[in-house]
Amino acid sequence: MLRLSSFRTEIAMTNARPNDRRGRRMGGRWLSPILLLLLWEAGSRTGLIPAHTLAAPSSVFGTLLDMLRSGELPANLLVSFGRATIGLVIGATTGIVLALATGLSRRIDSAIDPIMQIKRTIPVVALTPLFIVWFGIGETPKIALIAFATIFPVYLNLYQGIRGVDVRMIDMARSYGLSRGQIVRDVILPGALPSLLTGLRYSLSIAIILLVIAEQINASAGLGFLINNARDFMRTDIIVVCLMVYALLGLAADAGIRAIERRALAWRPNLLEA
Repeated sequence: MLRLSSFRTEIAMTNARPNDRRGRRMGGRWLSPILLLLLWEAGSRTGLIPAHTLAAPSSVFGTLLDMLRSGELPANLLVSFGRATIGLVIGATTGIVLALATGLSRRIDSAIDPIMQIKRTIPVVALTPLFIVWFGIGETPKIALIAFATIFPVYLNLYQGIRGVDVRMIDMARSYGLSRGQIVRDVILPGALPSLLTGLRYSLSIAIILLVIAEQINASAGLGFLINNARDFMRTDIIVVCLMVYALLGLAADAGIRAIERRALAWRPNLLEA
């Protein structure tokens, strides 16, 4: 009985050690950002960083509270979020459809993949003047830029995921008498799912980057509109607030994809926990 109790105590201590180490690591990760903020605040208060060059963190925080109270930031954030979401949905859906077509058919692959590789080499920002000529200066070119930029990461990763499925798994499915449709649904798509989620994570980050660029096109609302107005009035505090919101949007989107990964890919062994 004593040995059993000692064994259980040892197991509990062993399981607690990784959690303790993880907690220390997470605490250590916050040390450098906090130190940077303190140095930034000290530089602003001593005059080493002029206010017109970069506002102090305390001033940025005060501006953030004012913009939240007035409703100015939530209203413009909603506009930017809508643009990014619509563009990402269009781009990701297009990338998924093209990847499925080219990954599952060699004939379609030979027709579409060269075009996609050409598209990959074209800088999206260079298309901005052309999109303005085609679509004007309203919402359409902003969404079109985001959609065009987010196609390829999803396409490439899903395409590689489909082509990278173990052939032995497909042969085994055939030996069990599964049809082509069943093999695609039950073997190929689950095997390519991790690659698809990786592509989505890349596309999310690109969508945020392109949102910053797109909102410089004659925007009358959105975070880019706030940044343009703040630039004209030398309000670096507002600019920093908007940049922080862009960053938080990206982090929140990435966290969402990670949560989907944990649920959808629960069958995968977690090597980091070993």
